[in-house]
Amino acid sequence: MVLAHNVFFSLHDHSEGARARLIQACRTHLAAHPGILFFACGELAADLRRDVNDTDFDVALHIVFTDKGAHDVYQETPAHLRFIAENKDGWKKVRVFDSVVEQASATA
Repeated sequence: MVLAHNVFFSLHDHSEGARARLIQACRTHLAAHPGILFFACGELAADLRRDVNDTDFDVALHIVFTDKGAHDVYQETPAHLRFIAENKDGWKKVRVFDSVVEQASATA
């Protein structure tokens, strides 16, 4: 079992530049931590508009950790705390979804 940490940021400034700055900040401060199996960040896929799509965010961050312990260490790292301090004023809302998931190989 691994821990999936998904964070959805709604910004005060919805501009392309604001989204790009937050995505770059994620890459700079959050991508290289021990215990990360998968890291990705990006913006809302605006062209996907089904009734079930939640579109109340601008930038998404997806990290899969080896376990809860790796996640807990990450939360207190200077880089993570710096990311929060440098970017939180731009956040209108942040939603965090953490789940314990089974790591499996994708099959066609």
